[in-house]
Amino acid sequence: MKSTLRHKLLSTVAVLAGVACGATALAADEMFIPVLTYRTGAYAPNGVPFTNGIVDYYKLVNARDGGVNGIKIAFEECETGYTADRGVECYERLKSKKPIVVNPLSTGITFALTDKAPGDKIPVVTVGYGRSESADGSVFKWNFPLLGTYWNAADILVQHVAKLNNGNLKGKKIALVYHDSPYGKEPIPVLEEHAKIMGYELIKLPVTSPGVEQKATWLQIRQQRPDYVFLWGWGVMNSAAVKEATAVGYPRDKMYGVWWAASEPDVLPAEASAIGYHGLALQHSDEKDAKVHMDVLKFVHAKGNGTGPKEEVGTVLYNRGLINGMLVVEAIRTAQAKFGKRVITGEEMRWGLENLNITAARAKEIGFEGLVQPVKTACNDHVGASSARIHTWDGKQWNITSGWYQADSKFLRPMVEEQAKKYAAEKHLEKRDCSKEA
Repeated sequence: MKSTLRHKLLSTVAVLAGVACGATALAADEMFIPVLTYRTGAYAPNGVPFTNGIVDYYKLVNARDGGVNGIKIAFEECETGYTADRGVECYERLKSKKPIVVNPLSTGITFALTDKAPGDKIPVVTVGYGRSESADGSVFKWNFPLLGTYWNAADILVQHVAKLNNGNLKGKKIALVYHDSPYGKEPIPVLEEHAKIMGYELIKLPVTSPGVEQKATWLQIRQQRPDYVFLWGWGVMNSAAVKEATAVGYPRDKMYGVWWAASEPDVLPAEASAIGYHGLALQHSDEKDAKVHMDVLKFVHAKGNGTGPKEEVGTVLYNRGLINGMLVVEAIRTAQAKFGKRVITGEEMRWGLENLNITAARAKEIGFEGLVQPVKTACNDHVGASSARIHTWDGKQWNITSGWYQADSKFLRPMVEEQAKKYAAEKHLEKRDCSKEA
């Protein structure tokens, strides 16, 4: 990785902190998508590149293709600061523009919007985050945790460390260092259930937001000496964890971050002490040479319309933003194939999201070869793909260090259905009969 990339990744936040796409009048032939973001605060180092990737993809589709089947995408950013109350405020303010979809970019905001979506008829897309039980579309009709849930992530991490131990984790200790929020608590049920079956001890160590102060947490780790640490952090919490691990002598090669704790902003501030740290790669890593990257540079950055520095194109979170934007656009295209090449409604967008079928050939056609695996959703499966790999930081870049893991649906699906059933009972929702859904 070029040194200029590191400098710009660490300094861009200050430049972009107060920048957001200005509100524009919505034309009759445009589809509106709000962009909830956080360019300020402790989570900005991660929120900025993720948002830039999303926005640049919308810009690319408008500039290169003239929109989706001739219908342009209109978008407006709203700063949430990664807080649920501000996220809801943004949603309520922008709802009057009749958005066809919303990307909360926060698990906490997702929890708040889940109850609103059915009445507002606005689908909630959460790529790699959100409520894990919302994988069951028969109950969560409007939620789409595409590509992977936190339960998938926890299961895959357990699979990986079990493989390192010839399938036997009995007597081992796994510490979960987690953001004390709905996001950080998501993996606990899966890790606890696996612990019962596999015989390892789970040590749960919550970290108060924003997570800069972790000395007490890592003193406990030094005392209890877990065999592995799973890091479920976000923003500055991640690099702080790596630094504290170094301070207490805990080996970084025994640390595994969820895919939101395994990007460049998570390791660059820790410098050399981050070498050997592992994380989940959600479909992609820091691939930089896909056709979509070339198109973004040509049609967006070369025209002076890039949202951030061009050096961030191809970094982990920027790639995830591109993928997020692509999934939304492909769902629009799917809906238009059924309902007509026009401005679609939120209800029609929901159908498009539930009938996504991005094959390997289609991924290549739209420039995402090597960035995503095939994605196919259905009424009872709002995830569409549940695979990930491990990548490891070498001090300059992320390197893929494992093969593909597939989340164990036989283990997870009963948990998903049980929790979805509880939610349906609590909210007095009628479960859909997916066998009758067209």
